[in-house]
This record gives sequence, structure tokens and C-alpha cells, in this order.
Amino acid sequence: MGLISTLKHKNNKTLFTTPSHSGRFYLIHKFYQWYRNDISETDAYNPQEALKDAETKTSKIYGTKYTKFLTNGSTSGVIASILASGCKNIFIWDKAHPCHRNGAELAHCNSFEYSIPKDENLGVYKAISVDMVKELLKNITDKNTALLITSPTYEGFCANIKEISRLCREKNVKLIVDEAHGALYPFSDKLPESAVKYADYTVQSLHKTAGGINPTALLHSNDNNPERALAMINTTSPSYPMLATIEANVNFLNSSRGRKCIEHLISEIKDLNLPLLNDDITKILLKHKTFSGYELSKILFDKYGIEDERTNDKTTMLLCGIGTDKKALQRLKKALNNLGF
Repeated sequence: MGLISTLKHKNNKTLFTTPSHSGRFYLIHKFYQWYRNDISETDAYNPQEALKDAETKTSKIYGTKYTKFLTNGSTSGVIASILASGCKNIFIWDKAHPCHRNGAELAHCNSFEYSIPKDENLGVYKAISVDMVKELLKNITDKNTALLITSPTYEGFCANIKEISRLCREKNVKLIVDEAHGALYPFSDKLPESAVKYADYTVQSLHKTAGGINPTALLHSNDNNPERALAMINTTSPSYPMLATIEANVNFLNSSRGRKCIEHLISEIKDLNLPLLNDDITKILLKHKTFSGYELSKILFDKYGIEDERTNDKTTMLLCGIGTDKKALQRLKKALNNLGF
């Protein structure tokens, strides 16, 4: 099956996966006009100036020094953060997304890998702890050093960013946070606190939980302007329709309607009456008393038509976002009740 046929093929499953719009939530409705709106970077409309204005307005929303729109996912944001930081030494989690290591390599950094103990009960790696950061930084003397962490983790475990940021400042170490899965955090006090106001660089994927299309994302900086770093790795012919969806996405999240949408989502997840096994309620982490994670995943898919985002031997994680509607959660609730949750 080719790409065109694949995209036309109807998916009848109930999706708790990325992208979080689930094929039902549209920020810009008239996507059939995509080609009419696809303009050149040298177009007479001066789109570059319009993009700069949109990014400036967005940085004010988040309270950052700079915010840049990304159309190549958080991957490009992480790599650009490492390049923009100018650091020659960097601490990287050994189980992190490949872009962490790739960014260090492209920036010619001396990378030092750290490990995080696995939670054998849940089968997942939790976020880095404050004590672990203290241990990593205790012998730092070179100011040309960065710490790159993942928070939240895929399964929704978050680090104490505020305290870790304080420790990094004490040692003049730059903090880069891969917050790809935390794009909703700045817009609800019922979710973990975002890193955007504490870290030197924070990267968020709008498409993972915030309703954006693949692979829209944001790069926030309270340090150097990452513009030049992004220019080194990005195309000079960006998709302006895609960039426009980022502006629409952020405007929606920051609106009263958007914030209510997030609050309703959290309220509906709470109505499932499940134990919270992580820090982020929008990532439903399930552990069954009898079934393994893989067995539970298969039952949900085969018997109830529900597709999860990530599974291991112990747990199954269902990702919720802006596109997760009440009907989908009610279907999930019925399935989980039948399965003894």
C-alpha cells in the first residue's frame, strides 16, 4: 500500500496514541486549501516577518526570552538547543531519544552518559532525581557544560525542574529539557509544572498531546537565540501552512476555550477512577493484577478496538491529548470495568 492509499485508508480503532488530534480535532478546518496557502520564503507577502511576529507573540505567552516554531519535531529542537548552548561537555541519559546523542555528536561535544534505575514494578524508567543531579554536578569545574534531561518521560514521570535548575545555575551548567510530551503543562495547574521558565532550553512537541499535526513543535530559550542553530539544520523552504498551524495551536491552548478543553479532559480522565501511577494524568498508565502489559494491550486492541501508545511487560500506557474525546474515554472505561480495573 502506497502513501496515498495509506492516508485514505479509514482507521476504525479508538486511538490513545500520537498524534493527539486523533484525526478528529482540527485547528484549521480548510486543509483542502493547503496548496493554495503554500507560499515561498521569498513571497511578496513577506512571510518571514510574519513568522517572526508570531514567534515573538508566542514567547510572551510562555514567558520566555525566545520561542521558535519547529516543523521537524522536537528532534530538531533538541539538536538546535545543544548547538545554541555552545557547550563542549554535555551529560546525556543513556536511554534517551537518539537525537540527544546525535545532537552532541553534531555539536562536537564531549558527552557523558548517565543511567537511571529502572522501576521493575512498572517496567519503566522514571525521570532523573534531584539527588542524581547533585551527584552528576558535584565535581563540575568547567563552565562550558550542559545537562540534558527528559521530563516528562514517555510514561509521564516528571523531574523536579525548579530544583534541578537551581543546582545547574549554582554550577554555571546550562539546562536543556526535552519536554516533548509536556506541551499541555503551561496551560493547566492540574498538570506538572513546565520547564519553560526554569530551563535554558525547553523543547515541546505540539503533536504529541496538544493537538498539533505531525511533526509540529516548539523550542523555548532563556539563553542564546537559537535562530542560527536552527538555520544550520533546517530547510530554507519551510512549510508556511504548517507553521501557521503552530500559531493557531498555541493561540487555542492559551484561549479560555483551550484551557477549558484541557480541564475537561483532565476531569474526564479522573472519572475513570484509576490509580495514578505516574505524575501526568493524561498518560494513563495501567497495571493489571493478572495480565502482563503486552497481554492487556492485545486484549484492548482485539476485543475492544482500543489502541495504546506504549507497552512493556508490566504496564500499558494510553496517551490522551486535546483530541481525546469523552466518547473515547467512556469506551475505555467500559472496557477497563469489564477487565476488572
